[in-house]
Amino acid sequence: MEASLTARDRVGIQDFVLLDAYTSESAFLDNLRKRFQENLIYTYIGTLLVSLNPYKELDIYSKKQMDTYMGVNFFELPPHIYALADNVFRTMMSESNNHFILISGESGSGKTEASKKILHFYAVSCPSSKILNVRDRLLLSNPVLEAFGNAKTLKNDNSSRFGKYMDIQFDHQGGAAGGHILSYLLEKSRVVHQNRGERNFHIFYQMLESGDQELLRWLGLENNCQHYNYLVQGNCAKVRSIDDKSDWKTVRKALAVIDFSQSETEHLFGIIGSVLHLGNITFEADASGYAGLRNGRQLHWLSKLLGIPAQVLQQGLTHRKIETKTDEVFSPLSVEHAVYARDALAKAVYGRTFNWLVNKINESLANTDSSRKTVIGLLDIYGFEVFTLNSFEQFCINYCNEKLQQLFIQLTLKSEQDEYETEGIEWEPVPFFNNQIICDLVEEKHRGMISLLDEECLRPGEASDLTLLEKMEDKIGGHPHFVTHKLADQKTRKTLARGDFRLLHYAGEVTYGVGGFLDKNNDLLYRNGKEVMQQSKNAIIQHCFPLSEPDQKKRPETVATQFKSSLAGLTEILRSKEPWYVRCVKPNEAKEPGRFDDALVRHQVKYLGLMEHLRVRRAGFAYRRKYEIFLQRYKPLCPDTWPNWSGTAAQGVRVLVQHLRYKPDEYKMGRTKIFIRHPRTLFATEDAFQVCKHKLATTIQAKYRGYRVKGDYQKRKEAATKIENCWRGLAARKERQQREWAVGIIKRFIKGFMTRHQPGGAVNREYLAYVRHNYLTRLKENLPETLLRADSWLTPPPVMKEASMFLKQLFIRHMVRKYVRGISQERKAQLVLKAQTSSMFKGRKENYPLSVRSPFLHTRIDMNVKVLQMMEHENVKYGVPVVKYDRNGFRPRPRQLVFAREAAYLLDRAKIKQRIRYGSLKGVSVSNLSDNVLILHVTCDDIKQKGDLVLQCDFLFEALAKLNAIVDKRDFIRVVQGSVRFDIQHGREGFVDFRSGHESAVYRAKNGHLTVESTSAKSR
Repeated sequence: MEASLTARDRVGIQDFVLLDAYTSESAFLDNLRKRFQENLIYTYIGTLLVSLNPYKELDIYSKKQMDTYMGVNFFELPPHIYALADNVFRTMMSESNNHFILISGESGSGKTEASKKILHFYAVSCPSSKILNVRDRLLLSNPVLEAFGNAKTLKNDNSSRFGKYMDIQFDHQGGAAGGHILSYLLEKSRVVHQNRGERNFHIFYQMLESGDQELLRWLGLENNCQHYNYLVQGNCAKVRSIDDKSDWKTVRKALAVIDFSQSETEHLFGIIGSVLHLGNITFEADASGYAGLRNGRQLHWLSKLLGIPAQVLQQGLTHRKIETKTDEVFSPLSVEHAVYARDALAKAVYGRTFNWLVNKINESLANTDSSRKTVIGLLDIYGFEVFTLNSFEQFCINYCNEKLQQLFIQLTLKSEQDEYETEGIEWEPVPFFNNQIICDLVEEKHRGMISLLDEECLRPGEASDLTLLEKMEDKIGGHPHFVTHKLADQKTRKTLARGDFRLLHYAGEVTYGVGGFLDKNNDLLYRNGKEVMQQSKNAIIQHCFPLSEPDQKKRPETVATQFKSSLAGLTEILRSKEPWYVRCVKPNEAKEPGRFDDALVRHQVKYLGLMEHLRVRRAGFAYRRKYEIFLQRYKPLCPDTWPNWSGTAAQGVRVLVQHLRYKPDEYKMGRTKIFIRHPRTLFATEDAFQVCKHKLATTIQAKYRGYRVKGDYQKRKEAATKIENCWRGLAARKERQQREWAVGIIKRFIKGFMTRHQPGGAVNREYLAYVRHNYLTRLKENLPETLLRADSWLTPPPVMKEASMFLKQLFIRHMVRKYVRGISQERKAQLVLKAQTSSMFKGRKENYPLSVRSPFLHTRIDMNVKVLQMMEHENVKYGVPVVKYDRNGFRPRPRQLVFAREAAYLLDRAKIKQRIRYGSLKGVSVSNLSDNVLILHVTCDDIKQKGDLVLQCDFLFEALAKLNAIVDKRDFIRVVQGSVRFDIQHGREGFVDFRSGHESAVYRAKNGHLTVESTSAKSR
């Protein structure tokens, strides 16, 4: 509260108790709005916390925030749910008693999130527990219960459709030791019916959206919610704010942490799948008008998942067992009754499975230590609900809120009265609305609405919802808080249908439709339906429908009576603990961040009883504090109490308030506390304290600064003198050391230089190391860029010659390896050909060196299409233009020489002049001079065969390399000197004479030989 005093003008009032116009609802709303618009969603009413749902993420729930609020006085920091949780915990530990936190508000106001924040705070901030996994199980029980018990409604995407009370048990050190959960009134009717815009329970959609195809195949389900009757009635399978797939993963992880075995998990999912299959079972009337199954596919999966024979299931869904004194008879059902029996069975299976799930979680949270434990309870229960169409569920929920409101007022008044009695302060009664009259209207024995509802359910004959309405009109028609269409005046009657009744609750009027009240209250499952379930092999179903279920012939208690009894038990539990309250408020219906709907918030403030609570807190005194705290804060305002007070705190406070001239009716002195009646008195005191604080601060600062300056000057003067002396000596010593060090370095360098050519020793070791380092550094910066510049290797000093040679070899090998790795396959093949050419002609033919620089190509000619068609079965390898010399007369003729896979071809444009198979090719002759003439020697066995070819080719080495690679014969190409004999045709021979001359020429000599003259390659 002290923090709220200083912050009151900036962000409204942090504690409504300090609100001057505390009886004004408008002032209350203005303060809420001002804080909400600054993202301050928490406000106190004394120790009660009011929380507005921001509908967005706020960065106020980090571990740092938890640490900030741990162990701090409740009113020292701004309002926060962590402050309330910490205060409850510290009070429990100091007083060793039990407490509970009641979280209330309407659907969508943030109750579930508030419960999670408190639970998370205890799990993270409390001391470590000796019992392993208790914290994890406490935290992860929430997503499991939300999956099976929460659903999307028109007002809330994650609405709790059951009430939950959780006890968290703490050991003597404050560590979480265990827990226990109680659930109330699960909305089972949602399993079989949802209003438009609403969904079934989350678990159904999570399972279908899980993406676990193996699980879905085992359950006989499809990944499409539209295929299941129990999931499509609300026409709202997809919700933008819900990630079913992610939530499914969380549920699976939580089940593992809570110690669900693999078998239990499979049986649980089998039950969920069986409910979906059960909803898809349809009936049709036979010739006699009795119900029969339309198809057996769903029955097959139902039988498999529940472990019940299909014939037993079919009879249980289409027949009703009637017992007489001597016999049992199975009576066939109509289609309408069969549908009722199916839906009743689905609700019973899901409802009992939910109860089993809660019990299973309780087993996991059970505390085995028998020593005494203190408890903090969390009550997260449905808020007051007013829909367009309100039915039996809203009737029960609103009855629950009436009971809690009654308890809230009683406990609040009691705690206030107890404090005043303890402190010896006179108590002033507070006027408030006592809703006991409404609670009696609902729950009074024999005359209340629940009793009338039960009587009508048990009455023999044709009882219906309308006969129930008539009975209520007859029995309680004169009650001021009950009205129907028949009992209403002319104006009110226009707002009520004939099947409606209206109750005037503490929170306002609610109109209920009586339709379905009897069926939902009975919630009857035909006897043979239970017997069918008792034959199940599913372990969970066996537990939910035990063979030993007591007195099956006795009619079970109705839902309303069970709920009434459980509420009575809850009330007893809460009365035995110290109460704390969190009131959750929904700022708007559209779930929009930053939007504050005055009318909606005003309505919630009214039915949550916030104004009544504020009036109770303000009825006596707005502010109360222990004497020690009050005196410590405000003692500067009185000269007698400042700076130190030697008497008791109570005496000091009395002196202080007399100095401040408090009027007698403005305050009271209790045994341990001072009570201040009006906020304005406290605000005036706080304002005076703020002014005084600044004056005191100024005076203290002035005195202290003078003292500090004088002392600092003297210390600095002494220090400066000492520092100067020390620094001069230090600088002189340091300079001498540096000079000695430099002299030693220079001496060693000179000696090392003088003995540099001698073997390494102590004298020249450092110098030689310097020489090596210097050489290697220079070598690193001057390495040759390519292999061709390897001769530019840096000249080494004598001591590095051997190492330099080794490094040079390594570098050359590295550069060669780098070059080889960098060439392509095509380039590699060309280099191989070049290498083969070199092995054949290097040093043997004069003009070979001139060909080295020219790269080899795949071909030197463009092939004629007609020739390619004639050579369709041949794979052309290479082609080159040549000059062919006739065998008779040696006339030159331009031709094309083509190497194919099997033979060489001599072409004249589009004609094949000669085909030479490689098998008939004996060899190739070339001279050792610089001419480009080659002679292809061909086998010539008869006169019809053509003889050897004499050709001149400008790309001689390239052509011969290609031919040699294709033929692949050893010593195939011969380099000759002088003359070469060749066969003109069978039996005729010719000669080619090779010689050097001044000019290159090819001609027929007088002796009939072909003479080839070539110039020397050097002269070129």
